[in-house]
Amino acid sequence: MIGFIVQHEAAVRLGCFLGIFAAMAVWEVVAPRRALTASKPIRWTSNLTLVVLNTVLLRLVFPAAATGMAFLADDRGWGLLNNFEVPAGIALGVAVVALDFTLYVQHVIFHAVPVLWRLHRMHHADLDMDVTVGARFHPIEILLSMLIKFAAIVVLGPGIGAVIVFEVILNATAMFNHGNVRMPEGVDRLLRRLVVTPDMHRVHHSVAPRETNSNFGFALPIWDRMFGTYLAQPEAGHERMTIGIREFRDPSRLTLPWMLALPFLGRATGYAINRVSTDETRP
Repeated sequence: MIGFIVQHEAAVRLGCFLGIFAAMAVWEVVAPRRALTASKPIRWTSNLTLVVLNTVLLRLVFPAAATGMAFLADDRGWGLLNNFEVPAGIALGVAVVALDFTLYVQHVIFHAVPVLWRLHRMHHADLDMDVTVGARFHPIEILLSMLIKFAAIVVLGPGIGAVIVFEVILNATAMFNHGNVRMPEGVDRLLRRLVVTPDMHRVHHSVAPRETNSNFGFALPIWDRMFGTYLAQPEAGHERMTIGIREFRDPSRLTLPWMLALPFLGRATGYAINRVSTDETRP
């Protein structure tokens, strides 16, 4: 199975992306969690154009991407997993969990360091939250994230197949947990023990600082529970909570040029992680 994934990486990744995106888009129409507040055509056009832009940029700057770094690490014997005899299944599990933890730490840092928050806040500045927000990241943040991923691969030494599996899981869960979808409360409560759910992650997109600085996990919810950044529900409830950033509320700025310019606008404000801020202009 892993061999097939490695051999057909592009087809597997594209197929998973399109399939999950379509499923989430249909789910959002059939059972939406919240009423949208901004123009869906404008938001989707901007967000999906950004996906294309980021994909092209990554291929131009890092042609081999994460799989290329995994191949290089394997060829040079870099990383822990390349220096110990570990069964393939265990190595795959360790790699996926470790890479997910790396992204959790990265996410916290991008909230804590003002200059990095400038980049990351574009992800939070959408006035609604749906499947397209899962890929709404500034190009500079995308490049920095890939460099961090390279470093993690060099230290860990995961196999090429493990990196591809992780990338597929990451893309799938990002679309899932940003979805504007409704599910039974009991199902959500059970599911969020295993994976970050839409209701769990939506809290993170609140304008309230304490809520924004919670639920940083991408795929696995264990990191938030382990490090004290877990928050079960938004104070105002999911239907009434406000999505976005207080200082960027103008719907006309949901277009791609404004999105790309957003890191260079306004103040670069940092704040303590998982602590209530007294400055109500933040984040």
